[in-house]
Amino acid sequence: MGIFGGVKKNSELEHLIERMENNMANNYKDAAQEYLTEFEAKLKELSTSGRLNDKQKTHYESLLDSYKIKMKGFTHKDQKPYWT
Repeated sequence: MGIFGGVKKNSELEHLIERMENNMANNYKDAAQEYLTEFEAKLKELSTSGRLNDKQKTHYESLLDSYKIKMKGFTHKDQKPYWT
């Protein structure tokens, strides 16, 4: 695990973030939303089991909040056709 900005990274959460960002970049909206849900569940699991320290919790909760805002409306059903 590396250090980034003084926060020791969690490999499980970093893997989910990487997958979510890759899907977002490729416009795989449903898959990206699934990884966001998985990320939130894993964050909660790791937090409640005591496997994250306070800095990690704060860091990843902040990331979760920003991804939720970024991905609001990021679904295929809300996509407007370009021809309308």
